Amino acid sequence: MTKRITGLVGLVLVFLAGAHAQVTTEDLESELMVPKQVTVNTIFIIGNEKTRKNIILREMDISEGVTYEWEEFVSMLVADQKKIYNLLLFNTVDVKPYFVADDQVEVLVSVTERWYILPSVIFTLADRNFSEWWINQNRDFSRVNYGIKLDHNNVGGRNEKLRLVGQLGFTQAFDIQYSKPYIDRKQLHGISARFNYFTNKTIAVRSSDNRQVFYTNPEEDVLRKSMNALLNYSFRGSYYNFHSATVGYHQSRIHEDVLVQNPVYFPNGNTQLSYFFASYSYRHDKRDNNAYATDGELLVLGVNKYGLFGRDNIDETEFTLQANRYLPLRGRFHLATGLSASTFLSPLQPYTLVRGIGYRPDFIRGYEINVIEGQQVAVHKNSLRYELFNAAFDISNYMPIDEFAVFPFKMYLSANFDHGIVHDRNRLVENLRLTNRYLYGYGVGLDLVTFYDTVIRFEYSINDVGMGNFFINMKAPL
Repeated sequence: MTKRITGLVGLVLVFLAGAHAQVTTEDLESELMVPKQVTVNTIFIIGNEKTRKNIILREMDISEGVTYEWEEFVSMLVADQKKIYNLLLFNTVDVKPYFVADDQVEVLVSVTERWYILPSVIFTLADRNFSEWWINQNRDFSRVNYGIKLDHNNVGGRNEKLRLVGQLGFTQAFDIQYSKPYIDRKQLHGISARFNYFTNKTIAVRSSDNRQVFYTNPEEDVLRKSMNALLNYSFRGSYYNFHSATVGYHQSRIHEDVLVQNPVYFPNGNTQLSYFFASYSYRHDKRDNNAYATDGELLVLGVNKYGLFGRDNIDETEFTLQANRYLPLRGRFHLATGLSASTFLSPLQPYTLVRGIGYRPDFIRGYEINVIEGQQVAVHKNSLRYELFNAAFDISNYMPIDEFAVFPFKMYLSANFDHGIVHDRNRLVENLRLTNRYLYGYGVGLDLVTFYDTVIRFEYSINDVGMGNFFINMKAPL
């Protein structure tokens, strides 16, 4: 027997808050007396002026004409709302059930679209992070990239993405990328392609005392020219699981002066490195927010093969792992914990392929100004976070463009602890201080999450050798 629902049939009796709020089953059930089962008659979508309906429906487990247990239905509403938001096509997403009978509902998906064509001026630091530029490079403004970037994040309303980049400054580059998430009616298969070309007059030629050593020759010649071309195929068989396969070609040429600074910058003392490469990755992504998650999990497994044919200048195999978990705790607390690891099979790589702590995604707080290089890397990052503030401001009176009319702002206080190790088979004397031993760092931070999922982190961290510094970072740590 269905419990009687208070209020008028057809009136909105329950709603899910926008994509920036945490919604639970208890929140919904506190609003009304609920039926044991509900049947979904129709799914309506409004606000998608550019985005095709099928792109949104692809993210939804809920289907028309299906009967669900009430608790299952509520959980699916919450999950579907998060999945639609994680398309990164919308500023806000609401998924609401409307009762038209005691046990029948219509589902309304209401979205507000982002501004999809985003021309922008490039003015970014060329270094690994802000702290590297501020401390190691003495705030040198010659180490700045500038130029023009054009992003179209929803070509044809099908979530296709196009990026064009023309860049000058520290790294002169041209980059074009295109991705089409679905090329078939069942929306399972996708493709993407990328081509880039860049040159540098100053490059990192090696590391010493666990810091990058940069070199510019007296004539300020171009020291490195690099080109990459790749084609990617993706398969999405279920909502949270993605498979990706990539093939491509890489070519780099360096000035002979680079080999004076580092004779093994490329294998066998060559000034050219060219090879075909292939990679495969599996990604399980069930985060509530891709830019700054507070709930869910992420698992990425990958294998990269550099050098496919006998004429290639390299024969390397790399395995990678990233496993993150985000756990809501009591009140406004949540825990973010993540393991990242990688390993090469051979003992010596071209310097352009060197990995270690200090290169994303592997870092330890307190060691932001260091690079700890080797063939095997394992890092475990942890943050206990408290939500200080979470609001979305209506600024439509000051901003006439609808896509910018809502200004979200979140603030989190974090307590952090990271630890890990880098194994260097070569045991390079100039870097033995930090390689092949246990490292850790800890501290506190303030994280800001705002417009179009921009993340800014202010942190003070201390490492295990007692060095403390204030750091600014522009991405979520995990």
